[in-house]
Amino acid sequence: MNTAVLVLEDGRVFHGTSYGAEGETFGEMVFNTGMTGYQETLTDPSYHRQIVAMTAPHIGNTGVNDEDPESGRVWVAGYVVREPSRVVSNWRANRSLDDYLKEQGVVGIAITGTRALTRHLRERGAMRAGIFSAPSATVEELVERVRRAPAMEGADLAGEVATAEPYVVPAVGARRFTVAAVDLGIKGMTPHRMAERGCEVHVLPATATYEQIMAVEPDGVFFSNGPGDPATADVSALQAVLAARVPFFGICFGNQLFGRALGLSTYKLRYGHRGVNQPVQDVRTGKVEISAHNHGFAVEAPIGESFETPYGPAEVSHVNLNDRCVEGLRLLDGRAFSVQYHPEAAAGPHDAAYLFDEFCEVMSRAQA
Repeated sequence: MNTAVLVLEDGRVFHGTSYGAEGETFGEMVFNTGMTGYQETLTDPSYHRQIVAMTAPHIGNTGVNDEDPESGRVWVAGYVVREPSRVVSNWRANRSLDDYLKEQGVVGIAITGTRALTRHLRERGAMRAGIFSAPSATVEELVERVRRAPAMEGADLAGEVATAEPYVVPAVGARRFTVAAVDLGIKGMTPHRMAERGCEVHVLPATATYEQIMAVEPDGVFFSNGPGDPATADVSALQAVLAARVPFFGICFGNQLFGRALGLSTYKLRYGHRGVNQPVQDVRTGKVEISAHNHGFAVEAPIGESFETPYGPAEVSHVNLNDRCVEGLRLLDGRAFSVQYHPEAAAGPHDAAYLFDEFCEVMSRAQA
């Protein structure tokens, strides 16, 4: 097994061995705290152009199957683990994670210092990085190459991961609602969760205009998760949807675009939230949910008081109990809302599954 190095833009270097494909790769260095769900993480389009370090010490134990991917390919730019599983032990597995990464051309590294890496990122913040298998260049040269890689701030990436053509996910059972879902990096489980509730989901490209959204005659509009800087996205279609009083639900990147459509700003978090264990409180009820996250940007909004928007008064609906980050927004008239986390729970807890039911209730009230 060849040696490899992980090089951060501030000059920190971690030595290890190659894992997955060999070669070199660049991306934003982030960490994921989930104890499970590595296959869903790898195939989540929100990780486009990011090198992901897993904080769980053993990765690959259950191998890889064909049922759990959230999209048709691996999206992470690179993968960092501590101790790869030497064997695969699960009745659903049909290949090892190492083989899967090689098939997908994903360059990875196994290092003993994932804890040190995580602490470094928590102190210094997410930063650019590169993984190099058996490098011949000096560390100084590798650091310089990493620093020339594009940063995540200002990156417009949704169009790179979204579907090029519209497609339909049919309702399971009788169709109750038609939903126009704008794909900004949508995970496969998300339209499935809506289909389970009787929604026929029309998944549209990230560039869908208001006219294209309304052409499917939706009962509600959904904006998905996705990668990149929300400040680069065009929110004019969403603003038109809100002006037309069409029910709206957004998650993750969709939450950030909802905030921008309301006139709020977004900012980059120091190291982001990525994992399946974030405590979020519903400010209306006081209920705390353990939730799945994957985001490096957040919405700037006043907590504990309503604020005016072009579409009526709104408020922050959910707050992260770790850092008081805004985790949800809603119009006070109840027709539009969003959350920063992932209620489809793939992978992760199911505490927030009720949000899909809430979306259906909003569409039902609008039909009455």
